[in-house]
Amino acid sequence: MFTIVVVLVAGVVCFVLDAWFMPKLGTLLVLQLAVVTVALLKERPSAILAGVLGALVFNYFFTEPRYSFHMTELDDIVNLMIFLVIALITSQLAVYYRSQQEALKKAQLRSSILLSVSHDLRTPLSSIIGTLSTMQEYGHRLTPAEQQELLTAALDESHRLHRYVENLLQATKLQHGELRLNLSEQSIMQVINAVTERFASPRIQVQFDRPLPQVQVREYLLAQALYNLIDNALKYSPQGSPVLIRVSADSQWLSIQVSDQGPGIPLRTRDKVFELFYSTRQGDAGEGGTGLGLAVAKGIVEAHGGRLEILPVDTGSTFVVRLPVCRGEQR
Repeated sequence: MFTIVVVLVAGVVCFVLDAWFMPKLGTLLVLQLAVVTVALLKERPSAILAGVLGALVFNYFFTEPRYSFHMTELDDIVNLMIFLVIALITSQLAVYYRSQQEALKKAQLRSSILLSVSHDLRTPLSSIIGTLSTMQEYGHRLTPAEQQELLTAALDESHRLHRYVENLLQATKLQHGELRLNLSEQSIMQVINAVTERFASPRIQVQFDRPLPQVQVREYLLAQALYNLIDNALKYSPQGSPVLIRVSADSQWLSIQVSDQGPGIPLRTRDKVFELFYSTRQGDAGEGGTGLGLAVAKGIVEAHGGRLEILPVDTGSTFVVRLPVCRGEQR
């Protein structure tokens, strides 16, 4: 359909220009431009179809005698061959260009991963190594309370490292289109409760409507997406301020809102926060995340057929996850 529309538009343009006495060569170039456009944007079969249609349009409407097909003259055959050659060469160049773009994206991803790993793995690993070294060298001098404090710090850094590696793994799968979903019907509150229990934070408040529909999800992946959103809200809002999770549904979508009382997200960066490795961190010691959490959350939600959006609010930030509901029993 795209191919036919492009060639028809080019034909209409040629009609208008032909009425202004544009030379036949100009008409030919406009139609060939349409073929080039299709070849650059679509696959080779579409380019060949555009070439054939362009040649037929030119032959039928713009060569004498007009409004008749006549492919017996040498000029007509040559025109058809030129259209096809342009289509084939341009489509081949487009294939090469797209392959180079894909290779460049993969190279940029590898570079971004290496840069991110060099910073975000180093910090928790250094902390874990330092804590364990202290335990090994001075453990006999430490009180049980001090030992417990060091073990807790090492455990927290281990969990932080595990979350980072898990996000990095999912981000790589998303970029390469390797994320596979085996969906099953789940109660969304079961997933949310499992996530909030991992935080064990009194700041998290959950509100939900009854009844709620079931959703088709891969539980551990959706839990990771929600974890990233809640972790982001806790991290960027003042200590002691609440993080509200509000769950509601209509006939088509189940919505999960995660709201915080933080500084909010400037309009100029709202389109960037979902980009892979985009971070607010300034320099090696600056504040900000790894640039993985929101990108991974968005990719996981969209893989479920849903949407992740930022709602305009006066205070703080509100992210909303929308998932398609199952057409079955509500709970």
